[in-house]
Amino acid sequence: MSVPVAAPPGQPKKAATAAWIGSALEYYDFFIYGSAAALIFPEVFFDESDPATATLLSLATFGVAYAARPVGALFLGHFGDKLGRKKIMVFTLILMGLSTFLIGCLPTRDQVGTLAPVLLVLCRVLQGISAAGEQASANSMSLEHAPPERRGFFTSFTLSGTQGGQLLATLVFIPVAALPDDQLLSWGWRVPFWMSVAVAVVGFVIRRKLDETPAFAQQTAQEGVVRMPLAILFREHWADVLRVVAGALIASVSTIFTVWALSYATSDSVGMSRSSMLWVGALANLVALAAIPLWATLSDRIGRRPVFLVGAVGSAVMMFLYLWAISTGSYALTLILGIVTFGVVYSAANGVWPSFYGEMFSTRVRLSGMAIGTQIGFAVAGFAVTFAAQIAGPDGDDWSAVALFTAALCVPPVVAALTARETHKVPTEQLGERSPQGARQPEKVTA
Repeated sequence: MSVPVAAPPGQPKKAATAAWIGSALEYYDFFIYGSAAALIFPEVFFDESDPATATLLSLATFGVAYAARPVGALFLGHFGDKLGRKKIMVFTLILMGLSTFLIGCLPTRDQVGTLAPVLLVLCRVLQGISAAGEQASANSMSLEHAPPERRGFFTSFTLSGTQGGQLLATLVFIPVAALPDDQLLSWGWRVPFWMSVAVAVVGFVIRRKLDETPAFAQQTAQEGVVRMPLAILFREHWADVLRVVAGALIASVSTIFTVWALSYATSDSVGMSRSSMLWVGALANLVALAAIPLWATLSDRIGRRPVFLVGAVGSAVMMFLYLWAISTGSYALTLILGIVTFGVVYSAANGVWPSFYGEMFSTRVRLSGMAIGTQIGFAVAGFAVTFAAQIAGPDGDDWSAVALFTAALCVPPVVAALTARETHKVPTEQLGERSPQGARQPEKVTA
């Protein structure tokens, strides 16, 4: 059994801070696309003479990035477990910033016809590949630097950073959405995408100063570079990969809340304003910033499974109430239930999964295991928006069918949590072993 190596003083906080800021900046880029897909792109990149089809196609481009994420996870997961967490964290940030900036430069459908949505999809694919390695590398970095008894708290910074990025994206889009239509549809929508250049520069400066994790450095020194981490992953951890895939379907709550519910609330059948609904998302994310570390801290005390289950089961119930509130046209009710659903209840699962999933794998395959498992699940979650648009019927107002669909997607995460091991008290160096007592020793793999 390997002897644990403690992170240098201050490194856990430095790693968590870098994970938070980097994820916030990267997911700012990723989530501004969601707001644009719901509010802008149907009119800019698709045939506005058929609004229902244009909206459906626009929401489908949102899901394209999620389809690309499993492919990116295979590639980035492999190299992240071979070359280290830091290199992948820097690469993903640069790729996200570049692809997002290019979206802001694209010609519209009126200018180049069908080439416009094709270019949009290509840029969205690059965003998806970048996102595939972002959370897994940041989670691995913070988990492997964290004190064993506080892994839940420190890894939660990655997800609170993601929520921070979503909040920033929403706040940027509020004044943009308030522009007159002629300005909004010509140049206004491009500004948030152009801002990604500054985002990428700031993130690069922060992440390039990070140290590699002690766990990865020790594993490399003792065993050499793992030549085929994916072979080890699927041979020894296939069941946990499946659990992570199932657990990651909980992200369907986020995508339907963020994109489909926004589109539904601002449709003619409900008639809420763009700005008011963007404020629902902004305030819900603000509450989530506080709730995520609190739920994660609780998981350090009572375990990952019970906290995750609260989030999964609670989200299934709360989505019915939230979508019903939108259907009533009551903004006050929508605001309150939106904050409770997304800011509080969903945050229980969202705040604990970085430690819950990461602790299922050994250091040799942690990044690839998390990346592949989450990105396959997230791919389904991304296209949940497109399915929801079809399930909602020709008028797009069958909210109860969408709520039932969302609840059904919360069932696999519940099953995954119920069948998983509880790992919050397992020492970091023993994570991923078949028993906490070290029944399986690592294989020696040479470079």
